[in-house]
Amino acid sequence: MDPTSVLDMIPVDMLVNSIITAIVMNGNKSSGIIYHVGTSLRNPINMSEMMNFLFQYCTTNPLLHKDGSPIKIDRLKMFKTMDTFRFYMQIRFMLPLEVVKLLNKEFDQYFRDVYVSHNRKLTSVMRLAELYEPYLLFKAIFDDTNSEELRRMASKKYTDAEIFNFDPKCINWEDYVMRTHIPGLWKNVMTKKSHSRL
Repeated sequence: MDPTSVLDMIPVDMLVNSIITAIVMNGNKSSGIIYHVGTSLRNPINMSEMMNFLFQYCTTNPLLHKDGSPIKIDRLKMFKTMDTFRFYMQIRFMLPLEVVKLLNKEFDQYFRDVYVSHNRKLTSVMRLAELYEPYLLFKAIFDDTNSEELRRMASKKYTDAEIFNFDPKCINWEDYVMRTHIPGLWKNVMTKKSHSRL
């Protein structure tokens, strides 16, 4: 995850507002206009800021172990390139795992379960990193000129167009991430996933 990569996200209510506005403004036209609704150009948030908000939220509102004690977390390590990530993983995890593999041979498979378990986890992490590389190291910023023009035209034509606001400049990222985005994930995704594993 490159700490300088810009996330291009938008709250879903603003996305819906943009769709409604586009339908109203283009309803009687056969328009081939593409509206990109995002924040990377007009109100960017980068991975580093997002991870700081996540860390801040998780330390203030920690998940709990089964015994009720808080789960302590560290700041996420971020890498600008896949090569630096691979190098880190090689030194931090793969080399020690090779030592366990050698010890396993010397001690008649005594460490077999430890080696197999950690090797599976490491293989899984590396596969996920390869899979998500295009997204985590993404460098593009999207042009939302058409969406900006749609907002301008709608507010000129309709006095109540502001009801369907989708201007990315109005998003306060810290407030949105800490009060809406992460709590929503915890409530609707994380909680359901943890219950489904039981």
